[in-house]
Amino acid sequence: LVLELNQVIIPTYGTVPAQQNLHTPEWADFDDKPDSLFFSDGQRRIDFVLVYEDESKKIAHKRSDRKKQKGKRQVYESGLINNGLQLEATRSVLDEKLIFVKVHAPWEVLCTYAEVMHIKLPLQPSDLKTQDSAFNWFSRLFRVDENIIKPEQEFFTAPFQKEHLSNFYIQDKDTFFNPATRSRIVHFILSRVEYTTKNNVKKFGINKLLDTGTYKAAFPLHDSSFRHLSTDSDCPSERYLLYREWAHPKNIFKLQPLDFIRKYYGEKIGIYFAWLGFYTNMLIVAAVVGVGCFLYGCLTKDNCTWSQEVCDPNIGGNIIMCPQCDKVCTYWNLTITCESSKKLCIFDSFGTLVFAVFMGIWVTLFLEFWKRRQAELEYEWDTVEYLEQEEQVRPEYEARCSHVVMNEITQQEEHVPYTACGKCIRMTFCTSAVFFWILLIIASVIGIIVYRLSVFLVFSAKLPKHINGTEAIRKYLTPQTATSVTASLISFIVIMVLNVIYEKVAILITDFELPRTQTDYENSLTTKMFLFQFVNYYSSCFYIAFFKGKFVGHPGNPVYWLGKYRNEECDPGGCLLELTTQLAIIVGGKAIWNNIQEVLLPWVKNLIGRYCAAARSEKVVPRWEQDYHLQPIGKLGLFYEYLEMVIQFGFVTLFVASFPLAPLLALINNTLEIRLDAWKLTTQFRRMVPQKAQDIGAWQPIMQGIAILAVVTNAMIIAFTSDMIPRLVYYWSFSVPPYGSHSSHTMKGYINSTLSVFNISDFKNASKPFSPWFGNQTTCRQVYRDLRYPPGHQHQYEHNIYYWHVIAAKLAFIIVMEHVIYFVKFIISYVIPDVSQKTKSKVKREKYLTQKLLHENDLKVVKKTIGKIADKIIKGVDSTFGPKAE
Repeated sequence: LVLELNQVIIPTYGTVPAQQNLHTPEWADFDDKPDSLFFSDGQRRIDFVLVYEDESKKIAHKRSDRKKQKGKRQVYESGLINNGLQLEATRSVLDEKLIFVKVHAPWEVLCTYAEVMHIKLPLQPSDLKTQDSAFNWFSRLFRVDENIIKPEQEFFTAPFQKEHLSNFYIQDKDTFFNPATRSRIVHFILSRVEYTTKNNVKKFGINKLLDTGTYKAAFPLHDSSFRHLSTDSDCPSERYLLYREWAHPKNIFKLQPLDFIRKYYGEKIGIYFAWLGFYTNMLIVAAVVGVGCFLYGCLTKDNCTWSQEVCDPNIGGNIIMCPQCDKVCTYWNLTITCESSKKLCIFDSFGTLVFAVFMGIWVTLFLEFWKRRQAELEYEWDTVEYLEQEEQVRPEYEARCSHVVMNEITQQEEHVPYTACGKCIRMTFCTSAVFFWILLIIASVIGIIVYRLSVFLVFSAKLPKHINGTEAIRKYLTPQTATSVTASLISFIVIMVLNVIYEKVAILITDFELPRTQTDYENSLTTKMFLFQFVNYYSSCFYIAFFKGKFVGHPGNPVYWLGKYRNEECDPGGCLLELTTQLAIIVGGKAIWNNIQEVLLPWVKNLIGRYCAAARSEKVVPRWEQDYHLQPIGKLGLFYEYLEMVIQFGFVTLFVASFPLAPLLALINNTLEIRLDAWKLTTQFRRMVPQKAQDIGAWQPIMQGIAILAVVTNAMIIAFTSDMIPRLVYYWSFSVPPYGSHSSHTMKGYINSTLSVFNISDFKNASKPFSPWFGNQTTCRQVYRDLRYPPGHQHQYEHNIYYWHVIAAKLAFIIVMEHVIYFVKFIISYVIPDVSQKTKSKVKREKYLTQKLLHENDLKVVKKTIGKIADKIIKGVDSTFGPKAE
């Protein structure tokens, strides 16, 4: 491709024209047509716009810098003209310093580059019959009116070739290449034209010129205002239709016009909204089941025997609990935890187990059905063979191709940016850098844990200490609750700050890695960023779920962190409630923060910009200047949209056993997210450069990894974080003889049986509480269910038989649950093929008809040519052997 570009397509590529031979754009005044998408002649369509500041109007910059930037731009624009593009410059209406350079690609340039980029274009209308599904009558109620947005005509397509131009379905040269394709071709040229050579290194591409400030912006135009139809009769006003039928809040329950979105914004944005819509629809089922499990917990909480014992003044009221920290903490009454035990009954019920198993199966169904839907879109949007034929080498990769190697397949020399040894060194460095930053995130999590341990002492000393717990504040604001909430807030702030840092680090590492294609670049960056975000967002949840309160010793022999801080115990209501609190704060805070960052900030910036522009002038503003004052799309495009949703997908699946309402909240958020993203793209941002995409990239294997991990985490949450297994063991084994005294299986006596007894005389001086003991009691109970022998037993404070029964039951539960769910997942994956038989048939049928059509047309040309040659030969023979004239 590089040789082809150098020798055929771009003869000036790699050379800087002499200063006197530079070509310059045409100059034209604005014709007072605000909705015009054409040059001043009204014939040539504007395919791209470049914006810069006139150096003669600048004051702040040095003269040498202004001259250097002007020189780069003149060389660059001359290179664009040498490559066949046509340029027209117009001064800004509102700001005389700004110059807008409009770019037009003529027919010959479009045809040439369409062949180089292997762009698929229509051959003939499709004759494949589409069968309406049984649910079409229902989905029609939620579709966009076909009279407003007409369905796109289906075509058989093939990679464009100029020599087969007559085979393609060309009714009008002006509309054969749609605006999205035209913009993509022009951006391909803009990314590869050189503007200078420094130290024998070529400098080229619009991206570097934007980074250095030579140009202020580069973007394709929206085709109209989103508020009203275009006044230009040649404009289809697709942006207005998208806003009215897709982005407007009134369409919140309508299906998305995916084909129309793909036509206007390109396949990459189309596939994102298709995936987000599919994910949101699948969440409906999960949300219904989750709400059912939550209601089941609410209805059965009054029958929760162990919670009734905690709240009973004759049972829980007579149980005195040991202090939860050294010296400053006091003894307290079990009834203080009455409210939290009632809440725990809602979430820690049999419905939670059912829902965790259901979600393990649901996530498999979601991923398998999405693969089928994605295969359908690949066929409908002509991206089935995209990666093989259309993927282009990144300009940054081309610029570094200084090493020559032998291609094992073609046995020809090719240029690469680094040797095998150099590639190994780069990969080693990048991997080390990734692991270093992940360790840094873990260090920040450890810092939060140390904060929790130290602040717990402060809250324990400051909050009310009365043993009877009758004060309202003591019921709802325990030291554990205060510590958990403040630590969650600090954790959220740290996460948001670290996100900003890790974005820049991940980009630097990926740039140094130098991937070959844009897809490789995005997949590499996606993997790094997700690893960072995974540790950043989920580490605190993993700590609460699986480590907090698990290694604490017992009151007479507590475990210390760093030899100073006593290890943290769970809230008396259990760590499951703390995990729910952590999830609610992070997920809720993240959603609010993202909406402020993604929607509110661009809206405010645009509002200020429009106000300032209106204050300066009442003049008619052209379309290109209106679009310039919109917000630019970031370099990473939809990356953060995907990341936000996949992180949410992780919260919904990894920790759903602790919060069955998570799918419902995700459903509400995503229903709004679709319209907010649509509104943002349509009204607040410049039009993105349309890009091809075959699938959702690296996000697919990431979600598959989350789905596998979710089975393990939910099984472990039920086994080790909730009290379900200890309760079941007590009910079936320890409530009846030989271990229990009840005549039948019951939960009565569970609390008294599971809270270990400790003799207060066995406290060490380092941990003995300052508060005096009262009454004649000489023992207290451990907060956590550690199941130890009582004082006076020959194995006092060692784990009892109940403990080992519980451990065995937990391990057995994890093994059984994992194997059952994984077996069901395997069966589902095997039964549901990735590509439906209907889609396979369509792909094969199109390929057959396309090859047949091209082959027959070639044969016709050959026959026609041979026929002409035969006629000439026959005529020549006749003239040779015919009678001579007298």
